[in-house]
Amino acid sequence: MGETKDDGFRAITYLSEDGLRLYARDYGGPQVAGSWPIVCLPGLTRNSRDFHQLALLLSTDAATPRRVVSLDYRGRGRSAWDLDKTNYNLGVETRDVISACQHLAIDRAIFIGTSRGGLILHLLAEMRPDLIAAVILNDIGPKIEANGLKRIRDYLNFPVPPSDWPEAVAFLKACHGRHFPALHEPDWQEMAAAIYRDVDERPVADFDPAIAAQLQTIDFDRPLPDFWQYYDGLAAFPILLIKGQNSDLLSERTIAEMAVRNPSLAVLEAIDQGHAPLLHLEPTLRRLKGFLQEI
Repeated sequence: MGETKDDGFRAITYLSEDGLRLYARDYGGPQVAGSWPIVCLPGLTRNSRDFHQLALLLSTDAATPRRVVSLDYRGRGRSAWDLDKTNYNLGVETRDVISACQHLAIDRAIFIGTSRGGLILHLLAEMRPDLIAAVILNDIGPKIEANGLKRIRDYLNFPVPPSDWPEAVAFLKACHGRHFPALHEPDWQEMAAAIYRDVDERPVADFDPAIAAQLQTIDFDRPLPDFWQYYDGLAAFPILLIKGQNSDLLSERTIAEMAVRNPSLAVLEAIDQGHAPLLHLEPTLRRLKGFLQEI
């Protein structure tokens, strides 16, 4: 198991229960005491780099520094790709999160789940509720809107990859720009650096293509499965739901039903952002930190 220190975090590798090498970033480390650690779970094809800016801000906060851990699921970022592509599923990935907590000696934490990460948290509430102190769901709920998932499917399976870094930034703007007027040029560059890895100065999508290919098999003529039975367990914990103002994956109807089932649900709209909001941008960051201070 390797550990190195780099750019504000320790790089950690550990083994899943089936022996796959997985990767995590540990900001602040276990020596940061006095508050619950935060575990960050990225979206479908995303990785720990998505949370770098947020993790730095939270782990170095002058008043209330926190330990922040962000994960690369199997097949993403610096984690190993799985030879058995059927293992790219929520159940296996939830068990990998449990393995990460065990390796990092995290007995209980506040979890931030972006998109697929939030679905994993629904299952974690069923499998290991004792690990959860509170939950932040980033633009995800128990019901996914089909139009939003179709858009993600088409974006991830775009047939022509970018040939250089400026083209990668331009591609992201073309795909997501109308949903994210809040973003500026440095934000788009940071997004590209999080999504792609550098291979001989060329951007390459940093995930196993089999993960995106799974979306091609979804029958959108049938209702998508929902997670309401798991949300009812998740609703036992303090929850902050962050919704991108321009999100097409999380509907107001779903949010209303979530609030009925959990009247204490706190909802924050990320203005001029879509799916999924960047959490380190103001004023979202300020509201997120206010929620953390109450836990």
